[in-house]
Order: sequence, then C-alpha cells, then structure tokens
Amino acid sequence: MTTVVSDTGVGPLLRGWREQRRLSQLELALRADSSARHISFVETGRSRPSEEMLLRLAEHLEVPVRERNALLLAAGYAPRYAESPLDAPRLETLRAGIEQLLRGYEPYPALVVDGSYTVVAANRAIGLLLDGLPEHLLTPPLNAMRITLHPEGLAARIRNLPEWRGHLLHQMERQIGLARSESLRGLYAEVTAYPPPPGADDGDGSGEPGPEDLYPYFALPLRIEHDGRVLSFVSSISTFNTPLDVTVAELAIETFLPADPATVAYLQSLPPFSD
Repeated sequence: MTTVVSDTGVGPLLRGWREQRRLSQLELALRADSSARHISFVETGRSRPSEEMLLRLAEHLEVPVRERNALLLAAGYAPRYAESPLDAPRLETLRAGIEQLLRGYEPYPALVVDGSYTVVAANRAIGLLLDGLPEHLLTPPLNAMRITLHPEGLAARIRNLPEWRGHLLHQMERQIGLARSESLRGLYAEVTAYPPPPGADDGDGSGEPGPEDLYPYFALPLRIEHDGRVLSFVSSISTFNTPLDVTVAELAIETFLPADPATVAYLQSLPPFSD
C-alpha cells in the first residue's frame, strides 16, 4: 500500500459512493476480496488503492462508467473509459446495429435515449405517437421525459396518466440514485413541477369496462389516445453489457410492445412506412 499525504481525493469519493449504496466497509471489503482495514485506509487517504482495486471497488459499488473515470483521476490514474461522440467513426457499427434494430421493430414504436433522456434515435412508428404535438416540444434536441409529461405533450393523451407518471418519476429517482447527474436532477425538478393537463383525472372517465377487463395486463401499460382510439403498450428498456465507452454506457433502448390484440391489429393494419 502506498501512503499519500493528502486526506482529500479518491477516498472521500469512494466513501460517498459506499454510503450512497448503504454498505459498510466490511460488506464492501467482502464483496471486493479486500479487508475493512484497507477500505478504511483508502477512504481516509492513508492508502492509495491500485488501479485494479479501484476499478473492482467501483464495480461492486455500481459506480457509473463516467464516474469511474472521475475516481481514477482523483487517485492519480488516467481515465480508463473513452467518451466518444455518437457520430464518431469508432461507433459506426453500433449506430448501424441500433438503426437495424429500430427499423426491425416497426410497426411498433422504439427509441434510444442517453443518460438525460435526450432522444438520439427513434424509428418511424414513434412519429405516430408524436403527431400533432406543439413545435416547441419537437424542436431538437427532443427529450423523452419532457415530451411525455409536459401538459401540452403526450400527458394530455395518456389515459392512465397518474400511474404512468408515477412509473416514470420512480424510474428517474432510481437513476438519480445511481448517477450523480446535475442535468438529470434539473430535468426531474422540471417535470415534477408540470401541472396536470386540462381535464386530467384519475382514469379514462368512461365508466365502461376497459380492455384490461378482457385481457389482464402483465405489466403496467401506457394507454394513450391516437386517432380516436386508445392504444396500449408495455415498455422494455435495454442497455449494453459491460460498456467500455461513457457514451455507450449511458444509452438505453426503449421498445413498446402492444399490450392487447386491438393495438396489435391497428398497428399491423397501417400501410408500410416509406423511406
């Protein structure tokens, strides 16, 4: 172990992540094949962890890739993970794969967002849901949370808005707990302050049996009005395994699967999308 003079740097950062994950020094040490004494020495600045140990601790603390670079820099090491622009030549294969995946999912909607829910790619089926939204919400860069929860956005069309809003806010809260992102915190503060859209209530207000009475949902659906009908979707989010690039680590692919036969029939009856 190498003794360092300063009591600031990587130690307080590691302690912050450990406390955020609610782990004791002993628990972290057992997971990382270390000792509580060594963890204590690192956190107090009495020891400088090796690069390998630092990355192992970060792995067990579920530190996001971007923040792992910050830990390495604080310990005096070079960043391990690149942060490539999405249009970088080295990500050409990734972009092609994402494009193929999105097109292959049509006529069902699918999109890709970054760590702040900025939409970086989407298939043409997403346009069905966004049709008619005000221009100020569709001006790039588009933000999926803003478009969905803004009272002039999709919120006005979502028939189960309280449940879906609660689901999205919980998703954001969980992500804020995993990543220390000021932009994400700012977005969360913005969307939680949105007033409900005019005429919003706790349900569709029809008093009639809904499709869930005939086809019980297997997950919370997004029930959204479109062209005089209500479409129902359940969403699935995919990320990349063991990413070695900050940009790739923060990408999430969200796909929307029809949740009832009526939605399947409608989407499959649409004419093919033209290039």
